[in-house]
Amino acid sequence: MLQYSRSNFVTENDYIEIPSAYLPIVSQDTITHEFESYTTTLSLEEIQEKLLAASQLTQQGIKEQKAGEFHLAMKSLKDALRLFQIIGNTEKQPQVLALLGLVAYSMVDYEWTISYCQQCLSLIQDYPDQKIEMQALSCLGNAYRHLHEYDKAIDCLKRDLQITQYLQDQRSQVAALNNLGLVYRACGNFTQAIYYYLQSWRILQALQDKWGEEKVLKNLGNAYYALEDYPQAIAYYEKFVIIARSLNNHRAASQVLKNLGNACYALGDYLKAIQYYQERLQLAREIQDKQSEEQSLNTLGVAHEAIGQYPEAIAYYEQQLILAESMQDSRSIEKALASLKVTCYALGDYAKAMQYQQHH
Repeated sequence: MLQYSRSNFVTENDYIEIPSAYLPIVSQDTITHEFESYTTTLSLEEIQEKLLAASQLTQQGIKEQKAGEFHLAMKSLKDALRLFQIIGNTEKQPQVLALLGLVAYSMVDYEWTISYCQQCLSLIQDYPDQKIEMQALSCLGNAYRHLHEYDKAIDCLKRDLQITQYLQDQRSQVAALNNLGLVYRACGNFTQAIYYYLQSWRILQALQDKWGEEKVLKNLGNAYYALEDYPQAIAYYEKFVIIARSLNNHRAASQVLKNLGNACYALGDYLKAIQYYQERLQLAREIQDKQSEEQSLNTLGVAHEAIGQYPEAIAYYEQQLILAESMQDSRSIEKALASLKVTCYALGDYAKAMQYQQHH
């Protein structure tokens, strides 16, 4: 990766996961059960009563999961699973286990995500249900990725992808392709990651899903940026910004405008970099994002300095200093003062450089 002078550029090229919650049915507490064996003899009436209660708890758990109430969802689903086990209904258990896997994943408990999903896949062999298998494989693959077990993640997600293709479930296929891209990106294989992102993007275009396109376009831009293929990164970032603006996703647009400016700067196209940094500055002020505003002022100063426009650079650094002081951000204050001092020296204004040197 390129190194920028005085570390003025901060890259935040995070990659966006399309989680298993993107799938239709799928939108910490730990347990100690290992498929407990219940031998209690129940009457038909008791079985029907518990079956109804378990089904209601499952639906309640799904609603709580979708509402982001993960601890409640975990309790409801574990209670449902226990009831299904008591009445010996192994046909319903895989769905509940897959949902428990998703909830555990949402709670960043990857070990239990793996446990639930593996139990689901073990049971599902007796009652094949490809949709539930697909959901379990998706969660399992993502959990393995987070634990850096990339070979296992790839195996699960490729099996997931095969099922989505067989079922012709395009939205689930988008998730599988994107998540495969994330695994290969995590391995450092950006070329293979791009291969999967592009397939995902084409499906989203056909579906006219702008929200999904936005996520994958950013992943594509970031992957090309990591390969230092800045022209391609710029092309996908520009597409992203257009969609993000249309969706009023201003904060995401702001971040990618910075990446666009950095990519142009890396190519030596300083005027284009300035254009994107100015767009970001304007957007940051519109949404009152002080941190992005401070960063934009800094990068504008750096870009103007790069083309020898020292007075303009100083003007931006001074605005950065004022804003940093109002935010009481000591790190940004020091950065602005250092930039001002160096730029004043470059301009030959030693007296002003000394003023910034003595600034407290």
